[in-house]
Amino acid sequence: QVHLVESGGGSVQAGGSLKLSCVASGSTTRTMCLGWFRQAPGKAREGVASIATNGGITHYATSVRGRFTISQDNDNAKKTLSLQMNNLQPDDTGLYYCAARTGPCGGSFALRDWHFQHWGQGTQVTVSS
Repeated sequence: QVHLVESGGGSVQAGGSLKLSCVASGSTTRTMCLGWFRQAPGKAREGVASIATNGGITHYATSVRGRFTISQDNDNAKKTLSLQMNNLQPDDTGLYYCAARTGPCGGSFALRDWHFQHWGQGTQVTVSS
């Protein structure tokens, strides 16, 4: 089992920045896909960004490309995932989840929530206009 703990959510005004972090521990492996998803009230959960732990290939949703940056910091004991969010807009408001998949990101599946096996509890991001 992979245990994921997010931190760094909060409230900002439009145009502001936040950085989310997620620590993955437990049964992590060298080849994993780590991702961020979000869910706004009344909407379906959507993929924001993902990164392959082995090789660092990234995937971004069109709506965040150029504003958000996903990164990772791995050591033998745990993996740390970050999401730097700049120029935040009200549409970015939602509950942000860290997710992990044991195995590769899988190209076209890299931002599909059903592709990920492990989930954190979520951290709230609120952007006001």
